[in-house]
Amino acid sequence: MARDWRGLALGATIGAVGAGVLYAAVPQAMPSNRAEMESLVHDYIMAHPEIIPQAMAKAQENAVAQLVRANKSALETPYAGAVGGNPRGDVTLVEFFDYACGYCRASVADVDRLIADDRNLRVVFREFPILSPQSEVAARSSLSAAKAGTFMAFHRAMYAKGKVTAADIAQVEKATGTPHPGQIDADHDKELEKNVMLARALQLSGTPAFIVGDRILNGAVGYDQLKAAIDAERAKKG
Repeated sequence: MARDWRGLALGATIGAVGAGVLYAAVPQAMPSNRAEMESLVHDYIMAHPEIIPQAMAKAQENAVAQLVRANKSALETPYAGAVGGNPRGDVTLVEFFDYACGYCRASVADVDRLIADDRNLRVVFREFPILSPQSEVAARSSLSAAKAGTFMAFHRAMYAKGKVTAADIAQVEKATGTPHPGQIDADHDKELEKNVMLARALQLSGTPAFIVGDRILNGAVGYDQLKAAIDAERAKKG
């Protein structure tokens, strides 16, 4: 369920400002009543207005982290074989993607490099076909590939095409030995619906979107940012 980010941000802002005031007041005597506290908070904000955007940014970051943690199990559980890298890796990178997305295509090399460089990285791929009717057709073939154990071959070959047409999808299916999905597949329907619900829960608005730990990185952020997020998550795990 979508969260009220404005309310979360406001509450966190008040908390952050209050914390700043307390630090500023030490070792002075703490206010003895609400009016004195409000006056102190007001004076501190007026003297340090830069804390407002900082607090709002931190509040949003915290809200995102809460949303990710609440959906962690669903996010990191792949559909059949829609997983790359080390299936038992100590850090999981989740990618929401669309085969018609040029930015997703540009990110393939970054993800492949991460997998090659990091033997303990696990990558979970989640189809999020939102750009065109052919996106969904390709997504269903991708899910068929995941069931058949040909996911990574299909995934890379589909993006190598540079476009998404019925003919391209059929060619990639044939080249990778991926069974063509039936017109009605309850498993595919369930997975696509699940991914849409997860995307809504996380407030995702486009592709690609990457999740590492409790962070969301939107867009083709590149190898360096993804690696930094992975390294930070691994460091948190000790």
